[in-house]
Amino acid sequence: MFTVADMMTPHPYTLSASHTLADAKRLMDEHHIHHIPITDKDNALVGLVSQRDILAAQESSLERLSTSPLITALDIPLENAMHRDLRSVSPLAGLKDAALYMQKYRIGCLPIVSHNELVGIITDTDFVSIAINLLEIQEEVEPVEHDAEEF
Repeated sequence: MFTVADMMTPHPYTLSASHTLADAKRLMDEHHIHHIPITDKDNALVGLVSQRDILAAQESSLERLSTSPLITALDIPLENAMHRDLRSVSPLAGLKDAALYMQKYRIGCLPIVSHNELVGIITDTDFVSIAINLLEIQEEVEPVEHDAEEF
């Protein structure tokens, strides 16, 4: 049985609660990621911020007039914007179970926690990659004949 540890991204990029949405956006843009776990000084998971959170903050700031044009929605500290009620799994969790869990709760990532410490993350993008690999293996075992007119 494959476990989450077999496919997770170990040691994911993290920020602290004192960072801002602008810091999160910069890190996401730089590394092409959509989720950032928020950790404390002991690497314990305390929250999560997603690309959707950043987009929502930017949209909400456009909807209302700002009293101070020098402060934007991206200046908000992550402690005021992060999700705190998180779902996470152990590195020993089954890969299929993790995928079903993400599907059931409609979440895009699962932080991986061991002994109260963040050790990795697995995302919906990881599961798409897994699916592609399985489809490629299936094609090698059972080649599909393509009609040239279909393409």
